[in-house]
Amino acid sequence: MPRARKPLPELGLVCLSSDEQCRFRTITRSRYLSLLAEQRDRELHAIYWDNVQRLHWTLGYCARRDIKLYRATSALFPMSDEPEGEALLRSMASTLGSIGRRAKALGIRVVLHPDQFVVLNSESENTRRVSRIILQKHALWFDLFGLPQSPWSLMNIHGGKAGRGDELVETIKALPPNVKDRLTLENDEYSFGAAEIYDLCRRAGVPMLFDGHHHVIKEGLDSYNDPSVAKYTELAAETWPKREWQVVHVSNGDSAFLDRYHSEHITMIPKAFAKVPWIEVEARGKELAIAQLRAAWPKSAVAPAGFPLRKPTAAELREVAEGVEETVPAKKAKPTVRKKP
Repeated sequence: MPRARKPLPELGLVCLSSDEQCRFRTITRSRYLSLLAEQRDRELHAIYWDNVQRLHWTLGYCARRDIKLYRATSALFPMSDEPEGEALLRSMASTLGSIGRRAKALGIRVVLHPDQFVVLNSESENTRRVSRIILQKHALWFDLFGLPQSPWSLMNIHGGKAGRGDELVETIKALPPNVKDRLTLENDEYSFGAAEIYDLCRRAGVPMLFDGHHHVIKEGLDSYNDPSVAKYTELAAETWPKREWQVVHVSNGDSAFLDRYHSEHITMIPKAFAKVPWIEVEARGKELAIAQLRAAWPKSAVAPAGFPLRKPTAAELREVAEGVEETVPAKKAKPTVRKKP
């Protein structure tokens, strides 16, 4: 008899679907401010109610595909950090509560990744203030949805400004409970690597969300099976209040192993991730990438032959172009034929 296949981690859909069935309405701040007061109210009312219905549809979409983890878009309720938007959301409390009830009934875990403007340890007081407002806005959404005030319903951010870890820890400790109790910190390839984020998570008392691709880029590694990947997968697990809640991110580089741009599908994965309970799949193929992972879990953690480790720099591309120009023989000038008078 064939050996029984080990159960795979639960794989999560990030925000949208590739087939455009899961899409949400939005409005830019400049467009919103250009409207008259009564137009603003009417526009937000239409967008909010429409997006609630679209979120219900998306939960059903995930359920039909047995996807148990869904990352909601951070643009779900635009302008809800403004008094008018917040008041409108609160007036919809009974309807918004149906989101949490539906997610629970379907067994779907809903999480969120606020946008890149959240920098809690910025040197700018205004940026820090706006960052707190954004996080409080998202926490209000989850409160109104009726989602747990815990990392089960996580709100994930990066470390922010390099060299300001102490400031980050102090800011996190001072956040309102409905924000702090859901917060997770993720390592990145620019400011805070895995070792630094792990230390900050322990000091701040929040879980670490480990991103394997960010880690290999930051450290310049050539394999997802580098011992440090398994090390930080395990260390990150220890920061969660329940190990079975641990979430990691998986992605591959598009045109090179260390490319920051995400590929269409996942063809390489850390061996350590096979034992992680929850994985957000950051691939352009969205639900198709999840289906492919389920059909054939990658056995490789290194780039295939011919796939470059990193993308060439602009300077290297110029050197190649100049070298080609030097090796191309100059065209011989055609002799001038004088016509007879």
